[in-house]
Amino acid sequence: MKTRKRFKFLTNNFMLPALTIAQIYKSRWQVELFFKWIKQHLRIKAFYGTSENAVKTQIWVAVSVYVLVAIVRKRLALDASLYQILQILSVTLFEKTPILQALQASDSPEELPDPGNQLILFDF
Repeated sequence: MKTRKRFKFLTNNFMLPALTIAQIYKSRWQVELFFKWIKQHLRIKAFYGTSENAVKTQIWVAVSVYVLVAIVRKRLALDASLYQILQILSVTLFEKTPILQALQASDSPEELPDPGNQLILFDF
């Protein structure tokens, strides 16, 4: 898309033509947008490794989880957002609850588990 806007790009590399410098800035901006999307959608708060392989592996795992959750959401025709589904899955990760049951909304008190087997932290 062409606009009538003018941009100024600063560089200390005087050997490259202006168009190449502009393309480098455009590519760099795409990288910034990608990492912004990662932070917003994939819930990566920090990278556990610093090598290229470690960063790529963590991103691919996060993207894979995101895609799998999107597939589950579509196949089960769920109304919950991907963020809500990820929250539910992170809470019920180690429970033996069927996925459909975990993702269904339950607001009625009779569907809640019996509090009789819960430990009491403070006995007031």
